[in-house]
Amino acid sequence: MQLTHVDEKLCYQILHEYKIHNAEVLFRDNATVDDFIDVIEGNRKYMKCIYVYNKIDVIGIDDVDRLSRQPNSIVISCNLKLNLDRLLARMWEAMGLVRVYTKPQGQQPDFAEPVVLSADRGGCTVEDFCNHIHRSLVKDVKYVLVWGTSARHYPQHCGLSHLLQDEDVIQIVKKKEKDDGGGRGRFKSHSNAPARISDREKKAPLKT
Repeated sequence: MQLTHVDEKLCYQILHEYKIHNAEVLFRDNATVDDFIDVIEGNRKYMKCIYVYNKIDVIGIDDVDRLSRQPNSIVISCNLKLNLDRLLARMWEAMGLVRVYTKPQGQQPDFAEPVVLSADRGGCTVEDFCNHIHRSLVKDVKYVLVWGTSARHYPQHCGLSHLLQDEDVIQIVKKKEKDDGGGRGRFKSHSNAPARISDREKKAPLKT
């Protein structure tokens, strides 16, 4: 890898400023001085950004085309409300936001208020979705049904590790509570009497 921004002498000077006198430096990319300093300090974190250029209605079409072709850039006009939908879509894409709609059993999906997840904050798996609703929901999940781009067929039975995608619809099927009463339906027993005949209380013999 050929370095065009830094050389060996400049590296020595930078390391000397940080009081590093014995080190082995390996470059895997054509790094700049700022990149080299960020690695030394180890406390820098770069955030994603979008450059938004407003008032495209007062400049020429050539300038609009030039600005829109720059990296991480988008052009809008707040006055004429031009390209605002595209700006919103780019913001969702840059932040990695995922909208997940809930579907109660036997009802239509609720498209009014989606659950918003993020790959950078919390994750986008089914387990992350359950934790977003309530921390105790995970232990009650039997399986989930998913409709959307993340599903191979509609609906798809999924587990907690399934990765959700934007605008998926999910239905949670909970585990049924165990019934210790015995029997089913009208044959279900509600008596507190002993189960074995030998354990039942013996009545006094009849008088003759």
